[in-house]
Amino acid sequence: MDPINRVSEILFGLIMVLTFTRSLSVAESGSAEVREMLLGALGCNLIWGIIDGLFYLMGALAERGRGIQVFNAVREADPKSALQLIADALPAPVASILKPAELESMRERLKALSAPPALPRTTKDDWLGALGVCLLVFLSTFPVVIPFLFLQDITIALGASNAIAIVMLFFTGYIFGKITGYRPVWVGICMVIVGLALVGAAIALGG
Repeated sequence: MDPINRVSEILFGLIMVLTFTRSLSVAESGSAEVREMLLGALGCNLIWGIIDGLFYLMGALAERGRGIQVFNAVREADPKSALQLIADALPAPVASILKPAELESMRERLKALSAPPALPRTTKDDWLGALGVCLLVFLSTFPVVIPFLFLQDITIALGASNAIAIVMLFFTGYIFGKITGYRPVWVGICMVIVGLALVGAAIALGG
């Protein structure tokens, strides 16, 4: 997975687990309620990790299938149309600097390749990527729920859990800022605000 996907999956897992911990009432909750919250948070993130992993596989198949379609279209099209298909398949900055002769060279080399499989197939890397997605969503639960496993006082455990979540939200935003070129500290702060707002909205809407 690329860094953006990793950050997105961790952020998703954090928001999911926070909808459980933030809905816990300090005044009314006992050990049974905490246990129920822990099981719910872990189970929910595990299921959503599996679902996200399946979506990752679907995306890989769709991207590979699109590549096969473009490849076949280039091989079957007339030279002028084939050059346009190749240019459209490339990132715009790359396509803009290629000369017609270079695109023609690509077309000739593509035509010389053997025919691709009729249908896209998943690879070992796809399955490893899907597993990585699942683990990121699931494992992002643990730092937030660990205080409830070791602290008997629910008030202290909830405060520690919230502090850990805020730190994790900040660092996901910080990393996102470094990747995108924005000021990491400001993006980190914004991520905390947006993340907590999303959690509040999810709880208010029954999430």
